[in-house]
Amino acid sequence: ARGGRLPWDVIFSAELFRHYKPDPEVYIGAAALLGLPARAVMLVAAHKDDLAAARRCGLRTAFVQRPLEHGLASQADTSADPRADFNAEDFVDLARQLEGQAR
Repeated sequence: ARGGRLPWDVIFSAELFRHYKPDPEVYIGAAALLGLPARAVMLVAAHKDDLAAARRCGLRTAFVQRPLEHGLASQADTSADPRADFNAEDFVDLARQLEGQAR
């Protein structure tokens, strides 16, 4: 994030919570550490199962496409997630969408 000049407030790792996605403790714990309600926190991910779990905990979600995430021969679904608050081709696209919404 720093090298790409992306101004994230914080990036959490599941190891911090000693629980792993999709355990709700990860998502609820992130919001709690930030001192924010779940709806004020967004999970950005390329995995729809993780996004669904975060959504169930009340977080907003952003799907970022990573078509090569599982290799060239993968049959994994990397199409947009219609349930996500945002769908982006990459982090630059997501930043543009977020900037546009803030205006």
